[in-house]
Amino acid sequence: GDGSGDVAESEMAEENGRELRQGRSANSTDHAKGTKSQLAKRDAVHSAASRLAEAEKQLDDSDESESSLGSNVHIRAASRLLKLCRENGGTYIKVGQHLANLDYLIPPEYIEALSSLFDDAPLTRYEDVREVIMEDLGSYPEDVFESFEEDPIASASLAQVHVARERGTGRKLAVKVQHRGLRETSKGDIMALTTAVRAVESLFPDSFEFGWLCDEIAPQLPRELDFVNEGQNSEKAADQIAKSGVPGLAESVVIPAVHWDKTTARVLTMDFEEGVKATNLDAMQKQGLRLEDVATLITSVFHAQVFLSGFVHCDPHPANVLIRSNGSGKPKMVLVDHGLYKKLDDTFRVEYCRLWKSLTVADIDGIKSSCAQLGIDEMYPLLAAMLTSRPFDEIIERSKSGSLSVEKATNANADKAMIRGYAQRFLADIIKMLDAVPRQMLLLFKMNDCLRHIDIALGARHADGLAIAGRYAARTIYEVETGSTHDGDSSRQPWLGRLRALIDYYNVLFRIQVYELGVW
Repeated sequence: GDGSGDVAESEMAEENGRELRQGRSANSTDHAKGTKSQLAKRDAVHSAASRLAEAEKQLDDSDESESSLGSNVHIRAASRLLKLCRENGGTYIKVGQHLANLDYLIPPEYIEALSSLFDDAPLTRYEDVREVIMEDLGSYPEDVFESFEEDPIASASLAQVHVARERGTGRKLAVKVQHRGLRETSKGDIMALTTAVRAVESLFPDSFEFGWLCDEIAPQLPRELDFVNEGQNSEKAADQIAKSGVPGLAESVVIPAVHWDKTTARVLTMDFEEGVKATNLDAMQKQGLRLEDVATLITSVFHAQVFLSGFVHCDPHPANVLIRSNGSGKPKMVLVDHGLYKKLDDTFRVEYCRLWKSLTVADIDGIKSSCAQLGIDEMYPLLAAMLTSRPFDEIIERSKSGSLSVEKATNANADKAMIRGYAQRFLADIIKMLDAVPRQMLLLFKMNDCLRHIDIALGARHADGLAIAGRYAARTIYEVETGSTHDGDSSRQPWLGRLRALIDYYNVLFRIQVYELGVW
């Protein structure tokens, strides 16, 4: 209650700030110097983060009114924000869901309150559900289906899901019905958001740079409200996962089949697929599943979309990523809610792969080069930190050790404290960054936030996800440089260039394999 936590966070952020500024002007010669100094600084930052995390825990456990005052303020504010989202619905719930994934940045009281929006959003009355189905399918649900449960099994920002049985076969179905009137009111919500942001931006042009928010949200929401588009996305995603070439991936992922004769812009009918939320640890462990295997599968699926196909599900919050056993002790993932996808163009995807390949092996020059290609020059250490959720000094350290992980890792609470301080120190730079990066990257930031939230819940190690991203990114770069995909023409690739690409590719795979074996 005395502000010591804020001071500690500020000190850690300033320490990371020195690393960031060093990274901006570093060259390969500079990186080779001062190893002991860098390690000492990193250890000091990690030690401070651990002390801060322990202090925060002690404050949380304390029953004294003074220490709980700040928490009570957060609880009241979070409750008001939750009420705002619930009462306005639609777009506001989407924003609340995104905030709930930022558990590295905002207080836990907000995370706890807003997380309820993932599967406990406001419900549409059954009378309105019946009318939507009547208007779109031409008959009431009791006439379309053999049975239709009045109470939904889930409700989200745009729709709610009911269980039904197919007439004639008795097959179990999931029927997603859009909240009545949302299609019309969402237009006003987008207009209000756009008007407010543009007005404030014009009044404070140097300090308020959120125009990118409108540019990204405005065109996406109408697509999410078209369930025909969502059904088409789901089929395309299933096809590309099947063609990914990743061993065992297609057999480990289920995307519910669409029943097109009972699907319209506001009604989506699919096969019902069993599964529990990816953050329901007890339920998964009762099925005999290892959380490490679950984390690996989830990361593999989404990284395969980003780096291999470029057709990316950008809303992987826990209620959209369901898990069940495959019957042999391994997890199977059920991926639902395919309304928000982003198709990355090949030029951006390949450069993004180069960046992640460099991040994996801590190639500082490669990181600088790829960031420059993506329009980020001096702020390249900040972009690297935002993508990996790790301070840039750790990448500098890994560039010296050659490892995928640092020798002294902090615990999850210390990581959160460190990133909070980092984000507070560079908030203005982060806003400028979001305005400068290619628009295709904005939804990838959202996807990364969602995946990070799941990883934290599963206790996944940062370097494990880095290894998966690096493997897929390196594969794409190898295919492009040897002309083995449509991105290149093998007849135009000199044999020496192909040999270099092969050596470079296997060098990355070797370092990943050594890490996974625990040798390095």
